[in-house]
Amino acid sequence: MSTDKPRSTPTKVCPSCGTRVSESAPRCLVCGHQFTGAGRKATPASVTSGGPGGVPELRLSIPIAIGLLASFLIVGGALTFAALAGTGRVTQPTPIPSASVSPTATLSPTPETPTPTSTMQPTYTPLAYSVQAGDDCSRIAAIFDILNQDIILANSLNANCDIFQNQILVIPQPTFTPTPVATATLGEAEATIAACETEDYVVQEGDSLSLIAVSRGVPIEAILEWNRLTTDSVFIGQRITIPFCMQTFVGGATVTPTLAPPYPAAELLLPADGEPFDSSNDTISLQWASVGTLRNNEFYQVTVIDITGGQNRHIIDEVKDTSFIVPTSLRPTDGRPHVYRWSVVTVAQIGVDAEGLPVYVTGGPASETRVFIWTGTSGGATQTP
Repeated sequence: MSTDKPRSTPTKVCPSCGTRVSESAPRCLVCGHQFTGAGRKATPASVTSGGPGGVPELRLSIPIAIGLLASFLIVGGALTFAALAGTGRVTQPTPIPSASVSPTATLSPTPETPTPTSTMQPTYTPLAYSVQAGDDCSRIAAIFDILNQDIILANSLNANCDIFQNQILVIPQPTFTPTPVATATLGEAEATIAACETEDYVVQEGDSLSLIAVSRGVPIEAILEWNRLTTDSVFIGQRITIPFCMQTFVGGATVTPTLAPPYPAAELLLPADGEPFDSSNDTISLQWASVGTLRNNEFYQVTVIDITGGQNRHIIDEVKDTSFIVPTSLRPTDGRPHVYRWSVVTVAQIGVDAEGLPVYVTGGPASETRVFIWTGTSGGATQTP
């Protein structure tokens, strides 16, 4: 058995890529370099003599070739741009503005308002009460701590709350209402109510809502609206709130109870209806019969009107006596007869208005109307009453 080692094949190195190939290979299998001849040593890659004329052969590696091509393109592009710029055919690109980011408003969370809830309150069933001897609405209302009006409304009674023994009455029990939630500010209506000065008045015997209204100087409509009443009927013991912020005149401090029944109409006595008077009468006395004893704030109101003068000449006066002297200021001065109309009515003073003038209400029907004729002097100046 032979033990000889195989002989090594001679090789050579490619001058372009450094790959070792067989010495007899005419071309490098990696980069394709052509060797000059088999069995000879490769010449440098940069310059080799070849060709029949002895012209040097230039061979470049792939990286160098790519670099030269890129340089050629750059130089060519620069020269082309310079040439076009000289002719004015190059347009500068318009810069596109970048969109600015608008600040986004940050919403603060709105605190939730708690919803008030009302607690259910117990309601009570009305009681049945049998009227005993000596009972009246005021006594029953005091026992059950309610108002007379509650008994009247629950039992459909009249304003006087007339009841009889052994009558079964329905006694209403108080109904609880939930307390409203307090607010930080008051509305216009609530502020008016809170600022209004009021008086709690208990209806007395002989009172009427009209008398209470005129005695306090507050219109009856305002009292009805303030107390949420649907009728002007009141009863003894009823509580009424008087809103003085709605007062229209100053009420009298010495107002007497209402006239019930009212005074009768005054009976006129003198002068007779249609009686004439001439220029010799400086004054004329009007007389009537008494209707009764007048109280301190009650008067006879006399009205005399010159219906011929055409200048609204009249006089209204209040007296305590049953006679009245027509003043000379009403006597005609044109020498012609004038017709005068007069009447009498009882009135009661309830206060004074904003100008300090007295305010009256009638205390009964007016008398009949009579006339008299008065012929005055001529040539004098007309006097103003």
